[in-house]
Amino acid sequence: MKIRLSSTTMILFALLVSLLAGCGGGGGGGSQGTGTLALSMADATLPGFEAIYVTVDEVQVQRSGWATVANPDKTVNLLELVNGVRSELGVAELPAGHYTQMRLILGDQPDDGLNVLSEPHPYANYFIDDSGQAVELVVPSGMQTGIKIVQGFDINRNETTELVLDFNARESVVQAGSSGLWLIKPTVKVLDTETWAVVRGVVRDGADPLQGVLVSAQVYDPLSADQRDEVTVETATVTDENGEYALFLEPGAYNLVAARIEAAQAYGPGCAAVEAGSDTAQTRDFDLTPTDQVGQVAGEITIVNGSAEQHAVLSFRQDADCAAPTDPQVIEVAGIQASDGATYSVDLPAASYDAVGWTAGKGTLVDEDIMVEDEAETVLDFQFD
Repeated sequence: MKIRLSSTTMILFALLVSLLAGCGGGGGGGSQGTGTLALSMADATLPGFEAIYVTVDEVQVQRSGWATVANPDKTVNLLELVNGVRSELGVAELPAGHYTQMRLILGDQPDDGLNVLSEPHPYANYFIDDSGQAVELVVPSGMQTGIKIVQGFDINRNETTELVLDFNARESVVQAGSSGLWLIKPTVKVLDTETWAVVRGVVRDGADPLQGVLVSAQVYDPLSADQRDEVTVETATVTDENGEYALFLEPGAYNLVAARIEAAQAYGPGCAAVEAGSDTAQTRDFDLTPTDQVGQVAGEITIVNGSAEQHAVLSFRQDADCAAPTDPQVIEVAGIQASDGATYSVDLPAASYDAVGWTAGKGTLVDEDIMVEDEAETVLDFQFD
């Protein structure tokens, strides 16, 4: 059995693997024999950040009880792995059997390495924004006992189980409210490496490759009971200096959406439908046209009687011709997460959008036909009662 997880988990799992290898993985002979656990890491990245660092102190797996398999005490940049690149984390021998979940214990002291600015780590868990500023990430109280990855896996006798942890930074880094704090609330996805598909391509403006374009794989479900579930972003990456991207996907139908949106200029969104087959590789290129007609949606998020660590998700969507079997499709052009009391702002190409917002325990909020005009700010507050 082979499993793949999302970016935060990947990184942590990477640590898990290396730690497992370093400490022998806790493997024992046992009457059932042993198998091999091989771990690697990948990332669903997030634009606007130069790096996101997490310090992992300990990795545990659960079988009949929790057992520590690694003590990495290592600070890792979750955004180093993009475009389908995988980093081998390690190999460990474990008793054969079924393991129900894993747990990553985050540390409060960084290691003695250097970050992307060639400076010592100022915090154990933090990000560096695109202006070079380091901002600490606060671990919510509910995760003090560890980040649980509730995904079972099997270790088969004399066989290798490959796990890839894929951390979704977009859903894991959350701006808090008026406190100005940022939270790390890791979201991890599991992919089956025996069946996954790879979609690669190049994004260009004519003959020129475009760097920094966000390419996401989205699922559109027009029959969803809740409008929040009409569009799901499964994973995303950012093009490199050659305009190239790569995504690992479970088999299925997706809309690939490519966009680079900045205050002065936007490219896209472009959309292409793809049917990702099991254990296949496909190519989907994009030729995006630039526009300087860019506006902004901004406002405040209020969650009535919400917890201090509760956050909301905002998704800005529009119809798109993705050349799918049934058109039009609905795609997410931009999304953001923020906690109660936070102010947000999103740059968007001038056009009409539907804004969808949701948070735990509250009804979904929908504002349709929000007009975004060039060089103008559209105020849109979200209050979850």
